[in-house]
Parts: sequence; C-alpha cells; structure tokens
Amino acid sequence: MNAAKALKNALACLVILPRFLVAAFMLWCLDFLCVRKRVLFHLRSEEQEEEEEDPPLCISDNSRMFSWESLKAVFHGHKLDWMKSARLGRDAPNSEVVPLADPTRRRVLDFACAQRPLVLNFGSCS
Repeated sequence: MNAAKALKNALACLVILPRFLVAAFMLWCLDFLCVRKRVLFHLRSEEQEEEEEDPPLCISDNSRMFSWESLKAVFHGHKLDWMKSARLGRDAPNSEVVPLADPTRRRVLDFACAQRPLVLNFGSCS
C-alpha cells in the first residue's frame, strides 16, 4: 500500500512540475519587477534629490514573492488540486461517512433512495 501511495505522489510531482515551474517563474518575475522599481527609485533619487514623489514609492524587503515558503505553498496547492477526487462536470465521489447513530463506515450513496433526492447538509445548527 505504501508503494502505491509513493508511486502516486511521484506521478503527481511529475505531472504538476511544468505548472509549478511556470508559477515559480511568474513569482520570480514579480520579484524582478520589485527589484527594478528599487533600482529606478535610486536612480531617480540621485537625479532629483530635492523633489519628493507624490505618493512616495514604498518597497519592502520583507514581502518577497519568490521565497522558499511561497514555492512550497504553490507546489502544495498544485499537488492538492491535481489529487482531488471531485472534478467539475463529473460525478461526485462516493465518499465514506460515519453515521452518528452507528459507528460503522458506509458510503454516501448507501443513503440514497430511488423515490427522493439525496440532500447533504455540511453545516451546523446552534
């Protein structure tokens, strides 16, 4: 079972790699634009020391888009998106549920009847 799960994860990584690389490149480009703004800001400030920009250009080193944390989050998001079982326009997955009255596991469609629609309520009453 663990070998099948590892194989599925490896396949997911190979499939989402092109999408992830495109997203990483876009994050790098956004950071490059920030760096370019900083360089232009310093060039302008050397030329016009007396005049202030209205509004002033604010660039922070703390808000980098191309960081290890952001790349991990983007990769994890792509992986979750690829591995989800529910897809738009397809049949809903027949997931396992545990009824409150009976602790045995059953499937969602086990509760369906031919004469009436099955309604799932994912909410709470308080």
